[in-house]
Amino acid sequence: MNGEHCLELCNVFHTGHVEPGTCMQRLMGNVKTGIILKDVSLEVHGGEVLAVLGSKGSGKRALLEVISRRAQGPTRGQILLNGMPMSLRLFQQSCGYVTHKCDLLPAITVEQTLYYAAQLTIGSKISHYVKTSRVKQVMADLALTQVANRGTQYLTPSEYRRLMIGVQLVRDPILLLLDEPTWDLDPLNTYLIISILSNHARKYGRIVVLTMEKPRSDVFPFLDRVMYLCLGDVVYTGGTRLMLDYFRSIGFPCPELENPLMYYLCLSTVDRRSRERFIESNHQIAALVEKFKIEGGPFRKSSSSTVGNVVPDGPDLVHGGVAANSNKVPLSAFGRPGCSRVMCMLYMRCLATTFNLKRTGVTCLALRLLALPIFHFLLWIFYSGMQDYQRTFITRNGLVFNCIAGAYVVAIIVTACTFPPHRTRYYQEAQEGLYSGPLFLLCYLLYSLPFSAISVAAASRISFELIGIKALSEWLLFGGILWACYLLAEQQTIAILMTVCSSFRAAVCSLYISTVYLILGSGVLRSFHGLPDWLLYLTYATQSRYAGAFLSQQIFTKDGLLNNLPYDANVNCTSFFLSQSSSQASSSSFVCRYANGMAFLSERYGKKDGVDTLAEILDRDLNFGVVYAFSIGLIIINALLYLVPLPAFVKAKFRE
Repeated sequence: MNGEHCLELCNVFHTGHVEPGTCMQRLMGNVKTGIILKDVSLEVHGGEVLAVLGSKGSGKRALLEVISRRAQGPTRGQILLNGMPMSLRLFQQSCGYVTHKCDLLPAITVEQTLYYAAQLTIGSKISHYVKTSRVKQVMADLALTQVANRGTQYLTPSEYRRLMIGVQLVRDPILLLLDEPTWDLDPLNTYLIISILSNHARKYGRIVVLTMEKPRSDVFPFLDRVMYLCLGDVVYTGGTRLMLDYFRSIGFPCPELENPLMYYLCLSTVDRRSRERFIESNHQIAALVEKFKIEGGPFRKSSSSTVGNVVPDGPDLVHGGVAANSNKVPLSAFGRPGCSRVMCMLYMRCLATTFNLKRTGVTCLALRLLALPIFHFLLWIFYSGMQDYQRTFITRNGLVFNCIAGAYVVAIIVTACTFPPHRTRYYQEAQEGLYSGPLFLLCYLLYSLPFSAISVAAASRISFELIGIKALSEWLLFGGILWACYLLAEQQTIAILMTVCSSFRAAVCSLYISTVYLILGSGVLRSFHGLPDWLLYLTYATQSRYAGAFLSQQIFTKDGLLNNLPYDANVNCTSFFLSQSSSQASSSSFVCRYANGMAFLSERYGKKDGVDTLAEILDRDLNFGVVYAFSIGLIIINALLYLVPLPAFVKAKFRE
């Protein structure tokens, strides 16, 4: 990769979707397709900036997608980088792509964002000192040094856009593609970003290709080459200053005091204000396209700037901090870090998003650690007054339900609030080939496990005090069941968030699913005795069946705490029944309904075929193991789901 770099496109055609289409239409393949790029050829060298100009729908983004090998649909023609055919692997290793929209993690600073980007993209052969020096150099080049310690969510639009560029520049790519880098920015910041990109290209001898929809005249000196696209056809591509000579030679000189970039953009745009203007402009553009095919060869090869002209000032640190010129080997040529290094950096980045003094980090930490204990504290306030009378069976039954439901609901809310930024960043970085879905999920699981364990331990201790059992081992089992429920709800929400972009909709969907199997399988709201056989068999597929049975068995059958309970402070069940006749006792059996906890469990979980079935349902070891089997199984299923290639339009929801 030494020497002058060159990107060449030769007679590139690309066919893809020309209409957005609904989700169902895309799945069924009923979206209208057409030719998006037609016979596109260009050439751009190291040290040059190429601006691709055109109105909306002209094919600018499609061109970048084709060059980066991300485009969906057939592509014909040659794309060469330094004489080598451009493949997805070559692009991911040696090039960078700054998309129109990029979601950076909100809880870390500018310097941390660039530091972790360097650690995830620069090979292990490069020392830590060189990587940190590269981060400082990129911040200086992008005028971000003054906001190095500012959280990404507090950046201005211009600073955020420059940081997006810095995430790609930090690994020193040979070719940098940028989709509308100045979109919705004021003139001063537009000028700043274009000048920074031009300086980067000239200083380091790199290739920069960017798209613009409304170019300003003050960026004209920074654009070495320009390409005009109209509905996929090339109206002009070549040197920016030579563009004036070309259009003058074919009878379209730029008027004085006009912005030449905008003037020729309007000339290359179909006028849709009326049918007559549409036909006239369409014919004119078709003539311009044919004219350039015939006479544009020399302009396509030439540039208005000196190729390879570099600015020697400014440190560019490589091995040992030695300054180098534009012909140095780029950092991207040293490969990517190993799997273990990437895993470590992902884990450290997750921790950095939580353990900081920024508002987002504090909120995330509070949600993870305090949400469930606060819920159980409210349960403690509500249930602390229960006494050992007959109604305590129903009250404790409600406590079991609320403990399980609380673990599900809190896990869903916490995951829906904290996971989406990591999910979106994963989709964007996976597109760059940095790491796989299972590796991402494993890192996130290792990161979240300690928080959920601490939160569940504190919460379960609060509710466990209400039961009246003193054994430490029983509290550990109680908390262990709730932790398994928490993990299942967390993984379930993560699975839904894989395809649902909105965290609110994902949370609602996950809550609906959890409600169904809580009602169906817990045995709390509906006894098994009253379920139809087909519904009873469905309960075997729910974690709540085994979690509810375990907690109920633990609460209602330990140490004889619930044997022969009186109806209330005035009515003792034994004396009450002795004082009644047999007919009166039978009609009043609802007063003292449960002789002990096992009698209550027989009503909730028993079946007509007797005690053996109840003993099987209340098997502690079996229930505990199956509860964790559900959680572990869903973790494995999630890892497999993140390996399955999703349709491009689904993943695009998280990238754009």
